[in-house]
Amino acid sequence: MFQGHKYHLMYILASPCVLNENLRADGITTDDDREVFSLCRKRCEEFGIEIVPLPCPETLYLGTPRAPGSFVERLDTPEFSALLDRLEKDVREIISEKGEPLCILGVNSSPACGVTTTYYTSEKTPGPGVFLKRFSEYRLVDARVFARYHVYLACPLFSEGERRYNAYLGDVLRKNFFSVYLPQEFDDTAKGREENRERVIYGKNISELKKADIVVGVIDGSDVDSGAAWEMGYAFACGKRIIALRTDFRKLSEHERVNLMLEMEAEVVTSVEELAGILKITL
Repeated sequence: MFQGHKYHLMYILASPCVLNENLRADGITTDDDREVFSLCRKRCEEFGIEIVPLPCPETLYLGTPRAPGSFVERLDTPEFSALLDRLEKDVREIISEKGEPLCILGVNSSPACGVTTTYYTSEKTPGPGVFLKRFSEYRLVDARVFARYHVYLACPLFSEGERRYNAYLGDVLRKNFFSVYLPQEFDDTAKGREENRERVIYGKNISELKKADIVVGVIDGSDVDSGAAWEMGYAFACGKRIIALRTDFRKLSEHERVNLMLEMEAEVVTSVEELAGILKITL
């Protein structure tokens, strides 16, 4: 898989607590956090992505152990600002030597390394932490987003055109380091079904749906493929994130593209480019 890719050249810059939770403030790391950090490392291992740890400004300034606190409470000083200047220079030297990272992995809420939220004050506020804000020209990704990389493609697979399009979508996702389950690759063919493999196929699909973090459903056509619709409904009942891809320009009504129940449970996108945008990937 992925022949021709030079994985040893690919890397991410990551908040060091993804590799060492002891760098975090006392008592804030939960079992859920540990699972997220483990999945981030597993994704990188699976796709051969090097993890280059960022320096931890808070640890360098306050040491460990330390109590939790906001930027304003303990870090809003000239000394800390000077430390950030030095650390930024160090990180930019790494980028100059290694090339642009695939992304910079942060941990939301961190005063220094938050991505979309941070404890700038005692109340959580939107925006990146004070350290990652200095690298806003690069793609900043929260660890919880990066950890959700298992995708189930729910799509019609009965014609050559459908299967080729599905393979294209799978290729786009895999080239952006998503682990993809595409049912047609599990020998789901007319011949296979003639061999009484229906129960095996059904069981495998259910198992993969349960493992998936994201379900991408293709909802083109005058009516949605019944199997894809069922899989999307099952995913909704399991609390999964669902993205519905509708490239078909036809509409059922002024406010309904194809099916109210499917549209209400999903994030609807109208192109592969839009799908790439909400998954923070490149084409």
